[in-house]
Order: sequence, then structure tokens, then C-alpha cells
Amino acid sequence: MTNIFCVTSIIISWLMGNVIAFIFTITSSKLNFCGSNIIDHLFCDHVPLLELSCSDTFSVHLEIFILGVPSVMVPTSIIVMSYTYIVISVLRIPSSTGRQKAFSTCSSHLIVVSIFYWTMFSVYILPKREQTWVSSKILSLLYTVFTPFINPIIYSLRNKDIKKAIKQTLHKHICRNKH
Repeated sequence: MTNIFCVTSIIISWLMGNVIAFIFTITSSKLNFCGSNIIDHLFCDHVPLLELSCSDTFSVHLEIFILGVPSVMVPTSIIVMSYTYIVISVLRIPSSTGRQKAFSTCSSHLIVVSIFYWTMFSVYILPKREQTWVSSKILSLLYTVFTPFINPIIYSLRNKDIKKAIKQTLHKHICRNKH
């Protein structure tokens, strides 16, 4: 990965996120809202906001789908391609312990990424009519709270110093409670 590639990736990600947010903001501002102003959700998400509108929201839902597919599918495709190359490279490692260590490192990242993308995919790309607001809220919690919460935990537990500190703290706590 070159510096130019990294900077280009950052700029594209930043521009895509801001342009899509700007489009959603402009489109939502043109809707009419005539009923309750209380959103039945954990945060001001776009889809629950549309439920409050008394305007026809078909075009906005279509916009969400059209903009959502590349927003989810492009990064997912890049991740799948990257992992394909990683797996091919790891399989070329001659020692089984080296392969095991490499796969172990990759698996934690893959778990976090999978939780994040599959929940977003199920909320925005394939929302089902029978999907309840409760399940939508739970799925939204997974990608907005749970994934960022477990990310440092998963990566920290791979660090030997962190493991040692946790063991020492637990040992002190357990010994203190026994006396």
C-alpha cells in the first residue's frame, strides 16, 4: 500500500460519506411532516424519520436503496478480495504455527467486519416488511454500539501485555474478595 493509495482511499471514503449524507439531508428536508415528531428509534435514523412523513416517501426509499447498495457492496467486495489474497498468502506460509497465528489474527477482524456489514446490510439494503421495529433497533445497536465496543476488546486481547495486566487485575480482585 502506497501513500498515494492510502490518501486516495481516505478522500474517496470521506467524499462518498459526505455526499450521501448531504443527499439524504436535502431529500429529507423537502418532505412534509404533519404528525408526531417523536421518532420510535434509538437515534435519528433515516428510515424511522421517513415513517413520520406524510409525504410520499417511495422516491426517498428508492434513493436509500440505490445509494445504499454501492455504499455497502463496494467496501464489502474490497474486503472479500483482500481476504482472498490474505488467505492465499497465508496458505503459502510453510509452518503450520505461522499459518495458525496469521489466521487467528485475521479471524478477529473478520468477525467484527462481518457483524458490522451484515447488520447494516439487513437494515438498509434488505429491510423486510415483517421486520419489526424492535429487531430493527437491535440490529442498529449492533452496528452503532456493539461493533465499536467490541473492536478494542478483540484487538487488545491479542496483546500479551494486555492479557497479563487483565490476569493480574483479576487475580488481585479475586484474592482481595477471599480475605
